[in-house]
Amino acid sequence: MTLQQVMSQVRRAIDDYDMIQENDRIAVGISGGKDSLALLFALHGLMRFYPKPFTLYAVTVDLGFNNLDLSQIHTLCKERDIPYTVVKTEIGRIIFEERGENNPCSLCAKLRKGALNNAIKEAGCNKIAYAHHRDDVIATMFLSLFYEGRFQTLEPVTYLDKSGLTLIRPLLYMKEADISGFAHKDGLPVVKSPCPANGKTRRFYVEELLRRLNRENPGINERIFTAIRNSDLTGWNKSL
Repeated sequence: MTLQQVMSQVRRAIDDYDMIQENDRIAVGISGGKDSLALLFALHGLMRFYPKPFTLYAVTVDLGFNNLDLSQIHTLCKERDIPYTVVKTEIGRIIFEERGENNPCSLCAKLRKGALNNAIKEAGCNKIAYAHHRDDVIATMFLSLFYEGRFQTLEPVTYLDKSGLTLIRPLLYMKEADISGFAHKDGLPVVKSPCPANGKTRRFYVEELLRRLNRENPGINERIFTAIRNSDLTGWNKSL
């Protein structure tokens, strides 16, 4: 997949759900993974011709694992005149050493989002863009069903009352496989996750299950995603 194709998918999602308004200051949460870097590339490309002018910022929350090399991302942002902030934290040590969490993802997400939102507000941004794609939307729905007994998933646009920020998800029409193809083709400087729980979480289990279902039932992901978009229970219809 080319950058032009990624930008086309991103613009369609932005237009469908009115994600960007004139003079928005949008922060992109950069984990170092392929998804957030692809989103940064796409939004940077759109800045040149999108009818509503906006500015971009990049923010990474460093969890403190001491093996996260962000040098190439710093270079990438400098070459594109994108301000880049790295927020240093001790979240990893708190979760894995002090607390010894058996299911660390929930607390980690909460602490990480708090640090991220504070940095974004300090930068004067009014929106934050997360790199959740179509497969994330589907997996989140099944996580909610399996472990919470609710029919709920990620929404295209969410207003965060506590922070006053608006969260947008411009990659929601994209398949993970297409993002992987783009990242490989364009040589994105992907940073491997240093988290010791990577590949051992409930989300990883559900994602593997969905991959198996889609292999055995081709097209099932497309049908599930269509059901999510059309359902009154997910919150997507109110975004239209």
